[in-house]
Amino acid sequence: MPGRSKAPENGKDLEKRVVEIAEGLGLVVETQVRVARRIWGAVRQIDVVLTHPVSRLRLGVECKYQAVSGSAEEKIPAIVEDIDAWPIRGIIVISGEGFTANMKSSLFSTGKVVELEDLEAWLKLFFGLDI
Repeated sequence: MPGRSKAPENGKDLEKRVVEIAEGLGLVVETQVRVARRIWGAVRQIDVVLTHPVSRLRLGVECKYQAVSGSAEEKIPAIVEDIDAWPIRGIIVISGEGFTANMKSSLFSTGKVVELEDLEAWLKLFFGLDI
C-alpha cells in the first residue's frame, strides 16, 4: 500500500510521501505550483496540487514537518488562513514529533489539517475513491 513506509525525516521527505500516496491512488500530481502573491508581495506556492483525472476536482496540499518543538508549529495557523486565498480547496499535512498535543487539537479543529498517517483515507473520501 502506498505511503506505508518509514516516517518522513524532513519537509522534502514528507512532500515526497504525499506525492507517493496520491500517485498510488491514481491522482495527477504537480509540485511547487505558483498561485499569485501573498498580501506582502511574496510569491505564493502550493507544495502539492492533486487533481482527479476524471472529475478534474483539485486539492492543494501544504506539507509541514517538525521533528522538535519550534516555530513551524506556530506558523501553521497563518497557513490555515492563507489557504482561504487559494483558488482551490486546500489542506495541510503534518508529520513529526515536534507538534504538541494542544497545537494538534487546535489545528485539527480547523478541518484543514491532516496527519500523514490519515492522508490516504482522507484523500479517498475527498475524491470519492473506493475506500
